Amino acid sequence: MALFPCSRLPSGVHCANRRWLLMLCACVLTGLIYFMKGKRLSAISIPSMSLSEVEKRGPAVSVKGLPIKTPWGAPLVWGDSESSARRREEFGNHNVHIGLAILAVGKYNHFLHRLIYTAELHFLLNFYVTYYILTDRPRELDPSPMLGPTRELKVVPVAEMPGWDKLGLRRMALLAAIIGDRIHSEMDYVFCIDADQEFSNAVGAEILGKLTATLHPEFYGKPRYNYPYEEDPDSMAFVADGEGDYYYTSEFYGGLCSEVLALTRACSLLILQDQERSVIPELLEESYLNRYLVNCRPSTVLSPEYSWWDSPETPEVPTPRIHSIGRQCLSTGNVKGDIYAC
Repeated sequence: MALFPCSRLPSGVHCANRRWLLMLCACVLTGLIYFMKGKRLSAISIPSMSLSEVEKRGPAVSVKGLPIKTPWGAPLVWGDSESSARRREEFGNHNVHIGLAILAVGKYNHFLHRLIYTAELHFLLNFYVTYYILTDRPRELDPSPMLGPTRELKVVPVAEMPGWDKLGLRRMALLAAIIGDRIHSEMDYVFCIDADQEFSNAVGAEILGKLTATLHPEFYGKPRYNYPYEEDPDSMAFVADGEGDYYYTSEFYGGLCSEVLALTRACSLLILQDQERSVIPELLEESYLNRYLVNCRPSTVLSPEYSWWDSPETPEVPTPRIHSIGRQCLSTGNVKGDIYAC
C-alpha cells in the first residue's frame, strides 16, 4: 500500500477504498508480469535470417518431423503438407501448360502405356498436359491411350540406341533438342521422367517451380559421404569433398522450360567433353545432373514420395506418388521377370 497516499475518509469509505486499491494493485502487478513475459517471448522468437544463416541452421522441420525446407530456403515438398495445399490453391486458377517428356527406346517402350495410363489418373489433373514421347517404335503406342479433354500426346521419332549406357549418355542431348526446338515454344513447364515409372497417387501443382529436382530415396537422410557423386577428378561430373547438399535422382525433374533447357544443354555439353577424352562416369547422366545441381541449386526439391520403390534402402514415406518399376525390379533381382510384378 506504500504506493498510494493514506486516505482520511470515514472508516466505511476507507475500507472500500482499501479493497479497491488492493484490486488495482493486483491488476497492475498482473499487467507487469504479462508485459515481462511478452518481452521474453519477443526476445527468443526466431528473426528473419539471411541465406547464409538459414544454411547454418539447417532445414526447417514440420510438426510431423519431416523437413519442409532445404538449408538454402527452398521448399522440400511433401504432397499432403499445408504448404503443398497452398501451392495447389495458388495455381488453381492459372492457365498453365505442362509438358511431360518421356524417352522410350528399345525395351522401355513396353512401359509407355502403363506410365500414360497412371498419369491420366494422378498427374496434374485439371491442367493442360502434353505427353512428348521420344521413341524409336511409334507403333508401340497403338492403339493410342485414352486421354482427358485437356491432355494431348505427341510422338517424336528418335533413332534406336541399344544398350543402357548409350541411352544414358544420349538422353540429355535428345531432351535439350526437343525442348529447344519445340516444347519451349509450346509449354510453360516441362518435366522429364523415365519411361519405367508409374504414378501411384496424386501429383499436383506443388511440384511446379523454377527448377525442380527429386531426392534419390536410397540416399535420403544419409550423411553426405554416402552420396555416389562422381569421384573421378578427370570427369566433368566430378564433385569434390565438401560440395553438394543432396543426391538427386535422374528419374524425375523439371521446371520452367527455360531452366530445364539450360540444365539439359549444360549436361549434354559436359557429356560431350568427357566423351572426347573417353571418360565415362559411373552413374552416367545422373552424375552430370547432380554436378549441375551442385552449382545451380533447385528452387523446389521433391521428397522421396516422388521417386520411390520398395527396398531395404528406401525410407518409409507418408504417400508414395511416383513408383519406379525399373528400380523395383533391380532391388528384387527380378530383372528378367514380369515387369509389372516386381
